[in-house]
Amino acid sequence: MTLALDPAAQDLLFREARTANTFTDEPVTDEQVQAIYDLVKYAPTAFNQQPLRVVLVRSAEGRARLVQHMAGGNQPKTSTAPLVAILAADNEFHEELPTVFPVYPQAKDLFAERPVREKSAALNAALQVGYFIIGVRAAGLAAGPMTGFDADGINKEFFADGAHSVLAVVNIGKPGEDAWFPRNPRLSYDEVVSTV
Repeated sequence: MTLALDPAAQDLLFREARTANTFTDEPVTDEQVQAIYDLVKYAPTAFNQQPLRVVLVRSAEGRARLVQHMAGGNQPKTSTAPLVAILAADNEFHEELPTVFPVYPQAKDLFAERPVREKSAALNAALQVGYFIIGVRAAGLAAGPMTGFDADGINKEFFADGAHSVLAVVNIGKPGEDAWFPRNPRLSYDEVVSTV
């Protein structure tokens, strides 16, 4: 058994993958989202804290509440995507640590102060956002991740209790006509990697 993905899978997840800007009207089922989650839940986070929370926006009322907070160019995409997911950091993730990190029962105490929790939740949930996007691609769907929105507006609209903080909004579905913009340049290995 090889431990490397074959080149076709690497292309699907990375080299050929792009941010989708249009989608077909084919629905995305709860079963598909469950399959995505069941892949990405195994990816690493500090103390296995898993602070990502996902709100699936399926209703017309929920879509209208969200679209008003999206940047102008993102509003049409969010209005028409088959499924939209709001990805947020759970700032109270430490309550789950006794369950998800049982080898160190005192881990919860490390995050007793809210600013410490928020910083850790933001970093680790952002990692999970990346995993989520890869999971969408692995499931044969296209992802349209966006950070062009009024975060305060979304937080007030969907997370009024302050326990969660929005990180990204992701449109999900089968890619539609002219879904892809041309690929932008990437930095080379030598521009990014150094050795000490």
